Amino acid sequence: MKNRTPAPEQQEPQLTFALETPKINAEIGLRIQGLPANTRRISEHLLLAGGKRLRPLLTLLIGRAFGCFEQKLYTLGAAIEMLHTATLLHDDILDNADMRRSRAAAHLLFGTSQTLLAGDALLAKSLLLVSSFGDTRFTDCVSEAVMRTAEGEIAELACLRNISISHADYVEIITGKTAWMLRAACELGALLAKANESQLQAAARFGLELGIAFQIVDDALDFYPARAGAGTGKPRGGDLREGKITPPLLFYMAALSRQEAESFRRRFENGDFSNADIERICDEIHGQDHAGRARKLAEEHLEKAGAALESFPPSQEKLVLQQMAYYILTREQ
Repeated sequence: MKNRTPAPEQQEPQLTFALETPKINAEIGLRIQGLPANTRRISEHLLLAGGKRLRPLLTLLIGRAFGCFEQKLYTLGAAIEMLHTATLLHDDILDNADMRRSRAAAHLLFGTSQTLLAGDALLAKSLLLVSSFGDTRFTDCVSEAVMRTAEGEIAELACLRNISISHADYVEIITGKTAWMLRAACELGALLAKANESQLQAAARFGLELGIAFQIVDDALDFYPARAGAGTGKPRGGDLREGKITPPLLFYMAALSRQEAESFRRRFENGDFSNADIERICDEIHGQDHAGRARKLAEEHLEKAGAALESFPPSQEKLVLQQMAYYILTREQ
């Protein structure tokens, strides 16, 4: 990945990340101290490995955009990040992943059973933290996000190595497995700020569309040459290896001849691509700009996210949220 000065539209989100991440991390560290020692050790392996902290940052920005500057925003942000981390612990087991955030996946170090239970405990701790606010709307919001995330993961598993899924099927999957958690992060901030009903709905729409776009870009990055060295620590072509259909693959298959498409279908369904095959396909997808075309799909959802912000009152936080769309669209890791 080339070093370059971020565009003005990227600088505000990056500065906000840099300023708030240490405070968010401190809050997370405080909140996981109450976990049993073994559970905390497994949770810390992933929680302290870094990460974008996008979800807690959204909680902070949305809350402040509606006039709330309470320390409790950090508590809610920590809760949503802990919940997200619990889903990652489970997700890595389901995917049999080797790496997460440039570290060995937790289940490889601590065992599948212990990691699964640690994820359950972290999820419960997050829900307990949210319930301490004494407002059922908070727990309803987070509980629905957990349910929708699980539904998205189940739908994705049901579609593995299914070459016939459509773009609409794909969007439905990622809306569940990714976007609903970002939606909850935004909604929690709006709830704490006591935003009115229309503003609350706008915050939820913003988070949902932003989440869909975020996952589309993430799936496009799976085929970029820089992916193997990026901050996620995931191998290039991971979706292809795991049998997941994403927009770059849909575009790629549509460009193949009938004979090539049939051969690809058989090998995809059987999962018999070699590492060299995967590298070649990734190079072709990137070289033919199918990953770039996927970013265009993300742009459509980011436009909807931007429209949802129109009802927000003017503020510096609103400006950062608007610029975050450009940051997500153009990110390289």
